[in-house]
Amino acid sequence: MNHPEFDDIRPYRDEEIPAAMQRIASSEFFPLLATYIFPEEELEAVRRKVASIKTIREFQEQVMAVVNEQVIARSITSFTWEGIERLDPSERYLFVSNHRDIMLDASLLQYLLFEHGHETSEITFGANLMSSQLVIDIGKANKMFRIERGGNMKDFYRSSMHCSEYIRHTITEKRQSVWIAQRNGRTKDGNDLTDQGIVKMFCMSKPFDKIEALAELHIVPLSISYEWEPCDILKALELYESRFTRYTKKPGEDLNSILTGIMQPKGAVHLAFGPCLDAKTLRAYDGCTHNEYHKQVTRLLDRTIRGNYRLMPNNFIAHDLRYGQTRHAAHYTPAQKDAFIGRLGELAKFEVDDPDLLRDIFLGIYASPVEYLND
Repeated sequence: MNHPEFDDIRPYRDEEIPAAMQRIASSEFFPLLATYIFPEEELEAVRRKVASIKTIREFQEQVMAVVNEQVIARSITSFTWEGIERLDPSERYLFVSNHRDIMLDASLLQYLLFEHGHETSEITFGANLMSSQLVIDIGKANKMFRIERGGNMKDFYRSSMHCSEYIRHTITEKRQSVWIAQRNGRTKDGNDLTDQGIVKMFCMSKPFDKIEALAELHIVPLSISYEWEPCDILKALELYESRFTRYTKKPGEDLNSILTGIMQPKGAVHLAFGPCLDAKTLRAYDGCTHNEYHKQVTRLLDRTIRGNYRLMPNNFIAHDLRYGQTRHAAHYTPAQKDAFIGRLGELAKFEVDDPDLLRDIFLGIYASPVEYLND
């Protein structure tokens, strides 16, 4: 049964895929995409392949799985995971994840689910990212649904309720899992923290039973860790600029971040699935007010996501460099330290008034997760 009340945000349905594939295949950017995804195939053969796709599953199997394979082969030295055995292939989940890369966090989750025999999830996608028909077609064909951001308080409440209702509908009725970031936008300072408003939003569509409101969503905290932070220099420059003025995104900035995240070497990447927040776990907070309940669940998500974050040598190197010490030297080699210092040296290309501040911001992106050890 279709639900027209969600037509403004939902992903494509199978019947909408053929037209979307025709648009993608005829896009001016198609040759560039085809060359990256299918480097050994003739352009026109790839165009025919994409244009012949009829369903979401075909698109995910024939295109998106290959995209992830290319990203892993070209820019990731090791791809590991833990905790996926906790997931029941017959169940549907709400994956609440830290957010380090615009596309890859959710895309790599999709790939893992697909490879382990699970149904892939739907993915939240900021309305600000749906800037062109090509991005819309690729996103909505890959189960992305639209999240509105900004607006006045009335609009924000309305869009939050709409999103809450759609997530509950998707998990309990459509029987599709959902991926959502733990807060609005990517973590840019290396400090993964859940926005309490996200938990409140989950509860909005079932306000009279706060335990069941979250229990029936089967929330699974998800942690993704990158050896080399996607868009690390871009993030440092944005944070630097934000110290002095209100930061305004430049035209094409989101697309540049997506492409940089895909292409930039990421080293080791690790995904960790935490235990599901079931009714038994949530009942520990049954005596709380609604606000305190949201706060406690937020803290639980933070403890799990940060606790499962896999610290890499670069995290310890950055922490030692930032604080002028060698206390974590056992966690990295001289060669790894030299490589990181080489990356740090690339900041010199940018003319800024306070290079020491830019350096400290960059180090903070990598150093902050070391503080998770003290949580």
